[in-house]
Amino acid sequence: MFFIGIFLVSSSNVGGLSTEETIDTIDDIDPLVDIEVTVDIISIRTLNDSEFCNNTDFFVKVFINSEEYSSPVWDDSPYLYDIHWIATANVPDDIEQVNITIELYDTAMFGANINTHSSNTDLIYNIKTGHWTGDDYIGDSSGYGRLNSCDVENIYCDYELWFKINQTDFDGDGVPYWTEINNYETDPKYDNTGEDLDGDLLPIEWEYTWMFNPNIWENHSQLDIDEDSLTNIEEYYMSAWDSDPYRRDLYVEMDVMETGPLGQNSTVPSHSKELLRTAYDRNNIVYHLDDGCMGGGGEKIPFDQSTDRQELRNIYTSYFLHNDSENWRRSVFRYATIIFNQTVAAAVAYVGEHPWLYWHIHGINTFAISAQSMQKTSQKNSKPLDFIFSCAMMHETGHTFGIDFMFPVGCDNILTSRPYHVAYWFFGNYKSCMNYRYTYSILDYSDGSHGLFDYDDWSGLDFSFFEKNW
Repeated sequence: MFFIGIFLVSSSNVGGLSTEETIDTIDDIDPLVDIEVTVDIISIRTLNDSEFCNNTDFFVKVFINSEEYSSPVWDDSPYLYDIHWIATANVPDDIEQVNITIELYDTAMFGANINTHSSNTDLIYNIKTGHWTGDDYIGDSSGYGRLNSCDVENIYCDYELWFKINQTDFDGDGVPYWTEINNYETDPKYDNTGEDLDGDLLPIEWEYTWMFNPNIWENHSQLDIDEDSLTNIEEYYMSAWDSDPYRRDLYVEMDVMETGPLGQNSTVPSHSKELLRTAYDRNNIVYHLDDGCMGGGGEKIPFDQSTDRQELRNIYTSYFLHNDSENWRRSVFRYATIIFNQTVAAAVAYVGEHPWLYWHIHGINTFAISAQSMQKTSQKNSKPLDFIFSCAMMHETGHTFGIDFMFPVGCDNILTSRPYHVAYWFFGNYKSCMNYRYTYSILDYSDGSHGLFDYDDWSGLDFSFFEKNW
């Protein structure tokens, strides 16, 4: 169903301009430019790691006011990043609404779509405001500019698709002419990028994007609409890396130990990162791993044959906080250290400032994983190393959300890993990587649907648990 809005303007006054100045543009929503609308397809990922779904041949169709645009086929590419395939259409300058449809196809999957019941994603873009509504909108569960087929029934594979929509803008600040004149009272011929009109520490372009009023002060240092423990100020800090103040984001910084003199390798397989992202993204918690791509992670820790707790603290202070106890990243990122071997355990989560505090203590924000232990576990269980690493990282990250020994009772109970013990069977329904029985066989938290003594990890995640409270 298509919706067409017609914009009519009285001839008396438009945004403080006189009748004489507007007589020739009375039906033109933006008299400064000929309006073109662009759909930018940014990234596409499969959210199903089965071999069948990894043989993907994606392509996209975009319809702008029924005009069709087709992308090339991206062969055998389950993870497509920064592709920026665009479709641009010239649209009527006097009609407020533009109808847009996005269809994602996988030629190996019989044309399976990201879909609502109409087998497509239908959007209505407003050239007055520069925002869109429909099957994607600000505040929806998957995030603005992100489509997640897990949100609907899909009998084939699941996918996520990231996109943006924009229009021609004379001054280049991204705020449409009509909004500048009628809502913000700014000059549509002047680039206002970076200005903080209301003094609330956020620039006009960020407040515009997320539909806050840049002329009204708000306490963004406290606002956390999506309850992911990132304030709006922190969401702004991370805006270059796909944060959304209305959808939960999870940021993890990771540093890795250098290769040892005998070839001792602590590298995390690249596919582990995709597996982790998929596990969280399917549940609309978007996983962001800074392994050097966000300005903090990816540092090389000098090789050490065996690392003890005090050394872990030194690594945390030097490589994560960079000797700054007030480092802003402390309240945004969890911190993962991949070392060759450690004296504590194969993997351990703890309070970074106090590595001896690691049992259900508010402030647990970091974890260390022994690469040597992961390699041995992979061989012992005949499972791929990327899967083993992912399971360990998801388990330890779970501790930073408050899922810990005895919280729930089936978590981190060594007896649940021993088939001869009653606890193994007693908590068998707790199908979570937080249960030692399944740590290296299930890359997921439980949703609580498996019966007696199960626990709903996903609903119980405490996003603030990693924050300092001292």
